[in-house]
Amino acid sequence: MSFNLIYVPLCQTDSALAFFCRVEIELEFTMGFFKSLFGVGNESDKQSKTDDKQRQFDVLKYDGVRALRMGQVDIAVNCLEHAIQLQDDLEVCDYLSQALLHQGRLDEAYRYLQRMAEGEPDNQQIYLRMGSVAYMREDYQAEADVANHVLQLNADSPQAHYLLAQAYIGQGNPIVAIAMLTKAVALDDKFLAAYLLRGDTLLKMGDLQGAKADANLLIAQQPDNEDALMLAARASETMGNHDEAIALYDRVVEANPFSVTAFKERGAIRMALGDKDGAEADARAVLELAPNEVAGVTGNYTARGTEDIQRKVEDAYRNNNPLGL
Repeated sequence: MSFNLIYVPLCQTDSALAFFCRVEIELEFTMGFFKSLFGVGNESDKQSKTDDKQRQFDVLKYDGVRALRMGQVDIAVNCLEHAIQLQDDLEVCDYLSQALLHQGRLDEAYRYLQRMAEGEPDNQQIYLRMGSVAYMREDYQAEADVANHVLQLNADSPQAHYLLAQAYIGQGNPIVAIAMLTKAVALDDKFLAAYLLRGDTLLKMGDLQGAKADANLLIAQQPDNEDALMLAARASETMGNHDEAIALYDRVVEANPFSVTAFKERGAIRMALGDKDGAEADARAVLELAPNEVAGVTGNYTARGTEDIQRKVEDAYRNNNPLGL
């Protein structure tokens, strides 16, 4: 029996990129010859087709996973979608959901996670991922449902309490959200995202001292945490501590020279304090970094001249980080 090894495109992208998968193809005329010669029956035909299908599935799955790891998301999706049509496989559902998330196809990613959950109903991690995708979809009821399911499996899951808090905030119930976040940090005192969300929620509720306390706790653990510094700056500004707020915004800009929000908010404080030069400098930075933000800056400034402020800031930043990290 003779075989030819050839490369055939099992999955392609719309841009005509092809992912060529190595498969063994038996020449049909050779098969027909041996069937007639030896009287090979239907059972061997069925087995051969099953084997071919399994080989094709294995190749598509392997190439899909490899493409995803190489950042070739479109190719990964095409390969994995072909694979799942050949065989229902939870691992393929997992990788496909990841690839679809990269493409922003949230609804489809969520459906594949649901298929995984049906296959492994006690797997907490699947439900936690479903909750995160539900949050991205702004489906807060679905997020709450999966969080509660996880809590039925594990009442001490800090991540489930966090998801439930997000859902309550999305549904307009910040008080219960605060309770969920307090429970989350009680279960895991290193859960920085929970502290940040609680601080931000407290700030919006007007509890400035509580917000500042959470921000300070985060800054103590991560001094250059941009989100924590922003939270502390906003709390300080709302409390009337303008100089402290400006100093905190200074730290944000040092940590991230491209933080348009920090420049805007610092510029507004400077303008309110009568520091027109400082406000103008911040406004120019905003307009250079984000020209579409004209309506968001204080003062009548335009991005004029040929100076590339963003390039200069990048150069200065690299000088502080010789390795470009």
